Amino acid sequence: MTEYCRVEREGALTIVTLTRPERRNALHYHANEALQEVWDDFAADPKQHVAILTGGPDFFCAGNDLKFQAEGGQVGGTRSGFAGLCYRFDLDKPIIAAVNGIAMGGGFEAVLNCDIVIADETAQFALPEPTFGMTALAGGVHRLIRTIGRQRAMGILLTGRRVSAREGQELGFVTDIAPAHGALERARVWADQVLACGPLALQATKHVALQGLSTPDVGVACRTEYWPVQVMKSSEDYIEGPRAFAEKRKPVWQGK
Repeated sequence: MTEYCRVEREGALTIVTLTRPERRNALHYHANEALQEVWDDFAADPKQHVAILTGGPDFFCAGNDLKFQAEGGQVGGTRSGFAGLCYRFDLDKPIIAAVNGIAMGGGFEAVLNCDIVIADETAQFALPEPTFGMTALAGGVHRLIRTIGRQRAMGILLTGRRVSAREGQELGFVTDIAPAHGALERARVWADQVLACGPLALQATKHVALQGLSTPDVGVACRTEYWPVQVMKSSEDYIEGPRAFAEKRKPVWQGK
């Protein structure tokens, strides 16, 4: 727990809740530093397999705290970027975004770095940086165009317009839509499904999928040896999965 977020652990699930309601969860340098430590701890903890990032029932994150910046507050990026997440390219554990209300600027960029996105029916997404004379450089311009394609992405990037949860699902960056204020509850349902899988298999799957994006030739990507796959294949879980299937029982994952 820091003054900028609350961290809860429920078994193998970590829930990270942004806690700056007075600024609609807008983040500044110090908040990003605190969140960097939170994600470092999650990545290093072998008992934590899945995370949910949320902002509470009313809003997700309004982005960069421009008021703090205008007041002369410290600016500059942290090692792992906005929300301690946007420049983090080596975290193979799955992350679920639970978005109630607005996800703007860096908030939307953090969402785009999550693997599963649950939005409530009131959610709105935007990268309004150009309207402030800025650019969405915390990964937004790169991730959005890779997720939904050039022309649809440019229609958002070059206007700063707001996108509803329903349109976000149609475009492809929202996985599921929940009732108003219900994103976290729905995200827990998805987390339960993810946690039923082998943790090393999850990490290998995410790693291979994302690393494969940088390999244009699918044949090359399929023949590439990825180290998390080797870890998975040499694990106890790799034996437990088929054994549990044969014995018609739920597997007992060890994560090793």
